[in-house]
Amino acid sequence: MHPLQHPLAGAARTALACLDLTRLGDDDTEADIARLCARAVGPAWRGGAVAAVCVWPRFVTLARSLLPRAVAVAAVANFPDGSADVARARADTEAIVADGGDEVDVVLPYRDLDAAPALLDAVCRAARGRRLKVILETGVLADEAAIGRACRIALDAGADFLKTSTGRTRVGATPAAARLLLEAIAAHPRARARAGIKASGGIRTVAEAAIYIGLVADLLGAQALVPQRFRLGASALLDDIESVLGGRPVPADDRRY
Repeated sequence: MHPLQHPLAGAARTALACLDLTRLGDDDTEADIARLCARAVGPAWRGGAVAAVCVWPRFVTLARSLLPRAVAVAAVANFPDGSADVARARADTEAIVADGGDEVDVVLPYRDLDAAPALLDAVCRAARGRRLKVILETGVLADEAAIGRACRIALDAGADFLKTSTGRTRVGATPAAARLLLEAIAAHPRARARAGIKASGGIRTVAEAAIYIGLVADLLGAQALVPQRFRLGASALLDDIESVLGGRPVPADDRRY
């Protein structure tokens, strides 16, 4: 099948442009990061690079040296546990900034939301204008009221993105959680026109990504389907994006999208 005829080609192109290609293995090496960066830029036939790579802070300098400026380098802070240790979160953020990182993905202290405002204030100051994504760990919060409170704390602090999850807990991104995050953004007086969402944790196919693309379009508008306001955090997803853009046959289960 020609890639332009694939019913998921449009979703695949959006997913590619908004992808945070992620590698956060406990035993990652410099060689692993080099391969990640090569995949982020990709072959010419694919039609573009990803939005960012997301790595451990210790790999920021290497990733930045291997990537064109158009591909951002994101790194994680306070990850993956989301402790209430302000000094630790601030130090992680300062290291990311000092090494040339463009974006900080910080884990909210989701087990102690009372501690979250002070931690985010410290991280925002340390980030010094870098794009800030706040990981809420919605699969652990679970309760809609708790998720709503976490969203408000992050947006009030100036978060550029609300991110669903670390990918390290049993429940990662879900459409229901993403809807709650999007509704919180749309309702926030200072964030509704600028903040975005990063769906992360368990998204492996373009068909799955298309669900989140549809939610963003419905709740924030099609104009929000750009890397400045929408991201997908994944590693395996790129395989399926390339398969779709390369013109693979359409499985029966994909034809409904």
